[in-house]
Formats: sequence, C-alpha cells, structure tokens
Amino acid sequence: MTQGNTHPTPSGDGSADNSQIADYLDMLRSQRQLSVHSINAYELDLQELQRLADAQALNLNNLDTRQIRRFTAQLHARELNARSIARKLSSWRGYFKWLMEQHGLTNNPVEGVRAPKKSKPLPKALGADDAVRLVSHRGDDQPTSLANRAMFELLYSSGLRVSELIDLDIQFVQQDNYSSAGWVDFEQAEVHVTGKGNKPRIVPVGGPAMMALRDWIAIRGSLLKADPHPLFLTERGTRISARLVQLRIKAHAQSLNIPANVHPHMLRHSFASHILQSSGDLRAVQEMLGHSSIAATQVYTSLDFQHLAKVYDAAHPRAKK
Repeated sequence: MTQGNTHPTPSGDGSADNSQIADYLDMLRSQRQLSVHSINAYELDLQELQRLADAQALNLNNLDTRQIRRFTAQLHARELNARSIARKLSSWRGYFKWLMEQHGLTNNPVEGVRAPKKSKPLPKALGADDAVRLVSHRGDDQPTSLANRAMFELLYSSGLRVSELIDLDIQFVQQDNYSSAGWVDFEQAEVHVTGKGNKPRIVPVGGPAMMALRDWIAIRGSLLKADPHPLFLTERGTRISARLVQLRIKAHAQSLNIPANVHPHMLRHSFASHILQSSGDLRAVQEMLGHSSIAATQVYTSLDFQHLAKVYDAAHPRAKK
C-alpha cells in the first residue's frame, strides 16, 4: 500500500493546499494554454478533492492511496457516474504529478486507483403483447412471408442468437467434411444449436413456432437449389444471412407500427425476460440461453424488476406523482 507523504504543512490546514492548487491552475493556463472550460473543470475537480480532504481534516500533501480510494467510494455512493469519477481521478492524478515535479512530493497517491466500471446498459426487450403481435402476424402465403414467420417465431420461442438461427439445417447431417451446427427435431419439438465457444445446447420449441416451421417446410422445396441442407433460404435458394434476417425483422416491425428499433437479438432478450417474469427460474433461463456464467443471465433480473416497477408506478395510489 502506498504510504502517505510527509510535509511540514499541518494536517487540516488547507491554506497551503489552496495556494498550490492556484499555482497549478496558473501553470495549466500559462504553460499548457488550456481553454477556460478545461481550467474550470480542473478547478472544480480539485475543489472536490479539497472538500473531501477537509471533511476528514487531511492535508492534500499527506494523502495516500487508501484515502483516495475512500474518496472514490464516497463519490460513487453519491451516485456520481463512472465517467465523471474517472475524470476527477485524472485531474487529481495530474495535480499530484505536478506536486512531485515541483514540490518534492515523494509519490502520487492516485496511481493505481481506478474509477468504478461503467454500468452496461440493460438489454432492450419488447413487451409481451408487442412480441406476440410481431411473431404471430401471418401475412400472405408467399415463401418470404412464411420463412419470416417461422424465423421470428423460432427466435422468440427458443431465444436463439441470429447466428444460431441461420446455421440451422433441415435435419442433422454428418458427411465428408460437413457436420450440422444446428437442426430442428420435429418429433421432439426441440432445436439443437451450437452456441458461443462451440457449446451445444437443446432448447424446446413452442407449438406456434412448430406450426410456423411446418408451414415453411411445406413450401421450402420450391426454393431449393444446390445446397439441400439449410433450413432457411433466400428467394435465390441460398442459406439466409444474418444481415437479411435483421433487415426483414426491422421492416416487419415497422409495418406493424411497433415503436422500437427491433432486431433479432431483441427477441432473444424478450424471450429471456418473459420466461423469467413468468417462472423466476434463473438457472433454466441460463441453460436455454446457453450462458456459461449465471452472471450473464442475471441482467434479466434487472429487466424483470423494471417491469415490476412500471406496474407499481402505474397501479399503486401512493406511487403516483
């Protein structure tokens, strides 16, 4: 652990600190010629450091790494975002580096101190009504419409990644140098996929998705060309691409006036969120999504809480503003 720096300034007397901060800002202004905006930002960050030190009767020249970490925790507890904390630490680090160069400070107490990790945005999921409306809309009986409905139903029914969807074959194939990465077992109503890290898994397929798949299979043969294996084909008879699935589902959502930028992964998020809301079984959702760690699945508990919070805010008399 970094030890404190001993200087003759008495602990708790901030007069020398204030003078050194003023000198540092003058240096930034005259030598580095920073903008007024940047100088003001540095000044605010260093004033924050001074307040935190004064609250514990500490002198800036005597701070150690443990105390800087404590200050960082205090900022985090005040719900300051990670970006702002990182900026403050950068300002403090520069100030102590200058003290080492100009005033003989023996070490920089901010070195090695990092801001809290930036929180990742929660995955976006459709509401249950919009998800069902999106996947159940039949459209016409043309091959593209039937393929779309089967793909969208399967994405939502089984929480597949788009890469897993497009890799599906009509049945399991192993010949020469080719082996199926995924296929649908129509008898068992299951889909076999190979996920990230070549990890295989089996996921149930719901009744509506199986019906949509059978409707598509009935017409799929009319599009077959050279490769007989792919489950989902383009109008030209080639295996469908992830980009084409993305374009089709976005256009389909827009045609239904669904107010969201819908993409295939949103149906995977919707699958996980809706299953968790209904069952509360995090382990089962982890298995069906193919997550190697439960931590990756736990983000959906936050989505579930958001849903509950919205219900509470809308329904509870004392929640209304």
